[in-house]
Amino acid sequence: MGAGASTPTNAEPDPEPNPAPFLWIHAVSLGETRAAAVLISALRQQLPSMRLLLTHGTATGRAEGATLLQPGDQQAWLPWDTPGAVNRFLAHFKPRIGVLMETEVWPNLVHACRQRGMPLVLANARLSDKSLHQAQRLAWLARPAYRALTAVWAQTEADAQRLRQLGAPVQGVFGNLKFDATPNPAQLAQGRAWRAQRKQTGQPPVVMLASSREGEEAMLLALLKPNRPTAHVNTAQAAIDSIATHSPPVQWLIVPRHPQRVPEVAALIEVHGFAISRRSQWPDSGPPDTPSIWLGDTLGEMPLYYALSHAALLGGSFAPLGGQNLIEAAACGCPVVMGPHTFNFEEAAQLAEQAGAAQRVIDMAQGVAAALALVAESPTQFAQAAPPFINANRGAASRTVAALLALINPQV
Repeated sequence: MGAGASTPTNAEPDPEPNPAPFLWIHAVSLGETRAAAVLISALRQQLPSMRLLLTHGTATGRAEGATLLQPGDQQAWLPWDTPGAVNRFLAHFKPRIGVLMETEVWPNLVHACRQRGMPLVLANARLSDKSLHQAQRLAWLARPAYRALTAVWAQTEADAQRLRQLGAPVQGVFGNLKFDATPNPAQLAQGRAWRAQRKQTGQPPVVMLASSREGEEAMLLALLKPNRPTAHVNTAQAAIDSIATHSPPVQWLIVPRHPQRVPEVAALIEVHGFAISRRSQWPDSGPPDTPSIWLGDTLGEMPLYYALSHAALLGGSFAPLGGQNLIEAAACGCPVVMGPHTFNFEEAAQLAEQAGAAQRVIDMAQGVAAALALVAESPTQFAQAAPPFINANRGAASRTVAALLALINPQV
């Protein structure tokens, strides 16, 4: 379940006196919005005149969602889950159908949609064991909310089984929409060009800590520092030099999952004695070759970062946070090293490992060692395994659109 503010904000004034009803999609944060982008693109192919209402619960989701709007669409915060706020929201926008992405099930919202006879579905649905146990402790609240949904389309059979335990009307296991996403081709081309340029000029390969979460940057930076600093050594310079003395030499890139943490991560890098090179300050010719930790401080450039990198440590998996999306890395052809905590994307992690597109380690130290080994040996085998892994798991978008159209068409 998630939360949001209650004030609707229009993307632009309605050009029509009697506009078509909205198709409403709620994507709470950045990851859900990127999954929603795949669904929205597929829906527009089938419903070219569709008017989209897109809601969010975080600033990063809203910023990403703004890029998906077309004339006539609107964007708003999801209302707080109180009867008054929810009913005002529904009365104002009057959507014909609602699509909640992945995990966002709110009791008052579901109840109000049910009372109005408005279909409300949970798409790309996932539920971890941890979330199931939490919901079961509040079964008096959770079970009626899940039961009142019109339909639930799960990512995996394991998700479907957990959702059914809460009474959810699971009507299909459609796979993960993120497998159908296409990385930004311009960003891929730019990242690959910079990577090739680095190889031609003899600069070290890049290893990224991707979508890092709180605590993980400190784990990595502690491993990169010299083992035995003393009062007679310039520890800051020694720490900087330690980046270039790895065998093989490696250029480290840290990209925090949440952009609001960039100042915190920058301060942490400096506290550990390293110089910083921010992506936002790179010239058009590419990143610098001076000793530093690169900091990915831009939003929406993950394809560029993955294309530039020879290997990536998966953020959220080295602290007990459930892991971040590794599908995007595979789609960009970047080998992934996962920590032990991938419960939010367990099936995707297992499939990637089985396909040879990722490997799992027990902690950050082993992760760094594995990434350095990949760079030394060449990550070609992992990169070649990625496209078949992605292609074998596509199709969720078309299945979800077909199910949505079956609900919408009787109302057209």
